[in-house]
Amino acid sequence: MARTPSNMLALGTPLPEVKLPDPGGETWPIAQRKGENGLLVMFICNHCPFVLHIAPFLAELDDKLNALGIRTVAISSNDVSAYPDDAPDKMAEFAQKYTLGYPYLYDESQDVAKAFNAACTPDFFLFDSQLKLAYRGQLDDSRPGNDIPVTGVDLLAAAEALARGETPPAESQKPSLGCNIKWKSEA
Repeated sequence: MARTPSNMLALGTPLPEVKLPDPGGETWPIAQRKGENGLLVMFICNHCPFVLHIAPFLAELDDKLNALGIRTVAISSNDVSAYPDDAPDKMAEFAQKYTLGYPYLYDESQDVAKAFNAACTPDFFLFDSQLKLAYRGQLDDSRPGNDIPVTGVDLLAAAEALARGETPPAESQKPSLGCNIKWKSEA
């Protein structure tokens, strides 16, 4: 497992205008998922140990964000020809297993991951009510094997600031850490 940090896209970057399908074939314009106070876009996949470590918390995270007026969307951009466990049918199983109450979308072309400058799974991008990037980085300090509980404290603090109409402080934003996105070969 390659330990890859976030690229830390520039704060204030507008949400890329993209539409992606879910495993059932329904297409979602992700900007339309925005809640009153913002939108969380997370890049995850089905097999990464870093994602599996936080997966049991994802439904609770969504509940807490919804209470703050922030909605969620998840995206998988991995190359499924090389990593078949990340294929759309397996995404549907993952979403059901972890009771994800939001769209889990498939970025087959990997263009959306490139538009976000996403680097790892999990990688989190929190946009404000104007769909400008307000937070990017880690969920919290918990990692597989470090015995720190998964609480979402870093991301939730940023979400709470947005709900209060404040800007999350840039200096407190730490890169996420996870498996690298499995890019298609340029063959």
